[in-house]
Amino acid sequence: MTAQHLLGHALAALGTGLVALAALGLLRLPDAYNRINAVSKAAALGVSLVLLAVLFLMPTPTTATVLLLGTALQLLTSPFGAYAAGRAAYRSGSPLTAATHRDDLRDHE
Repeated sequence: MTAQHLLGHALAALGTGLVALAALGLLRLPDAYNRINAVSKAAALGVSLVLLAVLFLMPTPTTATVLLLGTALQLLTSPFGAYAAGRAAYRSGSPLTAATHRDDLRDHE
């Protein structure tokens, strides 16, 4: 096994671990806003690492083009999706956890 394959497998394992961590955050965190944050950050980075791993395991120009475009789109759209989900949760009245001491949007709605 070459160093390139080892790096590819390591990146795939790390990315899969981050996606699993996002799933754990989705199950364990106390409110919708914390869950959205966990999923958007960890899953976006995890998917990007898995796509990068595929690039190391299948290094062709076509694969590189498709996977780099997919990674760019993942990293660009994930923050907007998280923002939209958080805004929808706030507008629907999803309660904040008791540990939250600030509500910066309360006076703006």
